[in-house]
Amino acid sequence: MKPAIIDISGIGPAAAAVLGEHRIRGLASLARASVEKIASIPGFNEARAAQVIAAATELLAPAGTPPSAKDEGEKSGKKTKAGGKDKKDKKKKDKGKGKNKGKGKGKNKGKGKKKGKK
Repeated sequence: MKPAIIDISGIGPAAAAVLGEHRIRGLASLARASVEKIASIPGFNEARAAQVIAAATELLAPAGTPPSAKDEGEKSGKKTKAGGKDKKDKKKKDKGKGKNKGKGKGKNKGKGKKKGKK
């Protein structure tokens, strides 16, 4: 038998009805929902929302399949290196590299960090 939303611990018929009023009618829609969206539903706070989303995701996952690192990052709200901020920061750091390349600056020419092994 296919699992239902009321198979989640803490979700009974009343909570399932409230979720249904907010267009969360099945495990898949609950698993895809954000914590913020579920927490905005009466009777749910952020902790309960995170718990029921995780439970729905677990019920939908094939048995014995560990969650991917990407899924874990999304659940916790952490940005990964592929996320927006880190990429932008790298571009800002790279900006300006290459300026004055090959040009010396007076008596400091050739001094600075050594590259490679001698």
